[in-house]
Amino acid sequence: MRHIISIALFLVCLTGCGKNDPDREDWIQLFNGKNLKGWDIKIAGSPLNVNYKNTFRVKNGVLQANYDEYQKFNGEYAHLFYKEKFSYYKIRVQYRFTGKQTPGGAGWAYRNSGIMLHGQSAASMKTDQLFPTSIEFQLLGGSGTGERPTGNLCTPGTNVVMHDSLYTPHSFNSSSKTYNGDQWVEAEAIVLGDSLITHLINEDTVLTYAKPQLDPREATYHEMLTQFGGNLLTEGYISLQGESNPVEFRKVELLKLKGCMDPKALNYKSYYIKHDPDQCRYK
Repeated sequence: MRHIISIALFLVCLTGCGKNDPDREDWIQLFNGKNLKGWDIKIAGSPLNVNYKNTFRVKNGVLQANYDEYQKFNGEYAHLFYKEKFSYYKIRVQYRFTGKQTPGGAGWAYRNSGIMLHGQSAASMKTDQLFPTSIEFQLLGGSGTGERPTGNLCTPGTNVVMHDSLYTPHSFNSSSKTYNGDQWVEAEAIVLGDSLITHLINEDTVLTYAKPQLDPREATYHEMLTQFGGNLLTEGYISLQGESNPVEFRKVELLKLKGCMDPKALNYKSYYIKHDPDQCRYK
């Protein structure tokens, strides 16, 4: 019987096992559902990879920013950085807020988290630095009264272009509806290097902007110029945020949009937007 199964599998492989499907989207699971492997921790006031009061953890297959070991929040803004930087990609996250905000948390931080895009590296953050220079895809939960959209934009150390004009205020609200309670919400960003960034909430486009760039008003501007290789943000690190309210992530996945666009290559993908000839394989 085992011999028959082996022959069957061999015949299946002859007709396509391992063959590249140029239309199949190869999503990468950044969160493995088990632990924090592949991620770096940076919490304000602590050195790199010191997980102050067990803020970041994995429980029952869910990634958490949890504050049950805190008596009071004293500005320990937390960011969990993925180890690799990206330039052209989609990132999709399923998140929800749970429980009560930790005493001492700011009013604006109530049910507040974020996906930091095109960020500086975790290792380059100063010990007491609160937020990485980045573009923030802000995640907000409703308070039960009034409107509080999610999928907003915040710009720590950065600016963007909206409607062909440089936008320099710190935040901009999306067109999303309000999500109250502890419900799961899907957030997706489409990031195209230093050109266009789009925010989606539950598959609806809620915000678009262009030309993410460093803010020359910042004291770290010249330092960041060196790190990013210029004023426009062409690539950077992704991080998930904790700001005093418990939040959970059950999916964190990424689809690269930069790769081999030569149809003759073995690893050609039809959905790539940016060509990288160095990635092409022909044998």
